[in-house]
Amino acid sequence: MSSGGLGLPPGDDDRGGIPSDVPPGGVSLARPVEMESQIGPELDWGAEDWSEVRTRAQRAGRAYIWLNLVEQRLRTVVSAVLRPIYEPVHGQEDWVVAAAGPAGQEWVQRAVAVREVSRRKGYLLDPADDNVISFLTLPQLRELMVQHWPCFEPYVDDRRDVELALDELEVARNVVSRNRALSETVLAQAERASARLLEMLGAGSDLPSARRLPVDAVEDLVGDRYADVVGVHPDRVRLLRQFPAEDIFGGARRLDAIGIGLNLLVQNFSGRRLMRLAESGCRVRLLFLNPASSAIKRRERELGLKRGELSRTVEMNILHMRRVRARLRDPGAFAIQVFDETPRFTAYLVDGDGPDGVAVVQSYLRRTRGMEAPVMVLRGGERLVKPGETAESQEGSLFATYREEFELTWGDGRPVS
Repeated sequence: MSSGGLGLPPGDDDRGGIPSDVPPGGVSLARPVEMESQIGPELDWGAEDWSEVRTRAQRAGRAYIWLNLVEQRLRTVVSAVLRPIYEPVHGQEDWVVAAAGPAGQEWVQRAVAVREVSRRKGYLLDPADDNVISFLTLPQLRELMVQHWPCFEPYVDDRRDVELALDELEVARNVVSRNRALSETVLAQAERASARLLEMLGAGSDLPSARRLPVDAVEDLVGDRYADVVGVHPDRVRLLRQFPAEDIFGGARRLDAIGIGLNLLVQNFSGRRLMRLAESGCRVRLLFLNPASSAIKRRERELGLKRGELSRTVEMNILHMRRVRARLRDPGAFAIQVFDETPRFTAYLVDGDGPDGVAVVQSYLRRTRGMEAPVMVLRGGERLVKPGETAESQEGSLFATYREEFELTWGDGRPVS
């Protein structure tokens, strides 16, 4: 029967579809069918789809880190409180089962079964996880705490606050565990609830600068990828929306600032507030660009300003700071200088000589005013040394770099009487 009778396509020649370059008795490999795409349009992902997927992954990743921290902390607290009560009577293996009681028999037995399966399959990579409490979920840890609240009451102030925070987290936990879309609102709620819960459970940050710039869990874990940069804002307006001047400068014990006119400080932090800050013991050093220098004239040309417009603004800012200094009991604690070099950046270093420093830094761009230039927020202090890392490998932080630049320029500056 010919191949045409079967509805097959004709061959390349008379040999029934066998290519002419294949010898008799040989087997030819099928040629792939030429197609524009092996995936139909209904299965393909476009740019918008990829953008949506990345957004979902980013939000889920942030939420997962917070949930992971909360679960680890709650597991530690539950173990620290209940283990000394139940372990002496029921032993190291069964104290969690005893603590769960009849009400929690089903879920604790399920946790025991999961642990046994993990043992057999070699999933327990860390011996510290070879216990039942490591297999309890966040709701189950919560149930243990609620059942034994009198045991936790001496350590936690308000049961209602703890339960409300855990209720808020449960929404995000369900979404993340099922890999569904997490909205920006739910993520923000989960982050706030996690931070509040960690604080209630006594797991606040040990960084002194957290009082001025709250530590982000994601920053705390992976922020070292970006040196000591903890925030980047497109311009100064967006910075001040999230990080008001009072949060930056309020309560400072040392303030060093360098720039052309220091508008972030002078125009957003009142003179009266600055006086109270200085009277409370804050040491202030302000370094302005000399309004009579050639550098300020070049800057005016770069920005397309009228001649003398920028220099007059700087003069007014300096006069304002001089009036603040004149009203202080100790004017020596409030130093003002000018420099004549080309301005390269503006920086506000708050408590820069200690482990709790915060800095706000902007580079000067040729055609962009300071209000419109991108802003970096830096956190001072050394990072924790990681395994395989030495103290020398941590040197050269951005915070230290800008602090050194300030000191060098201050040394060459001239005091304003």
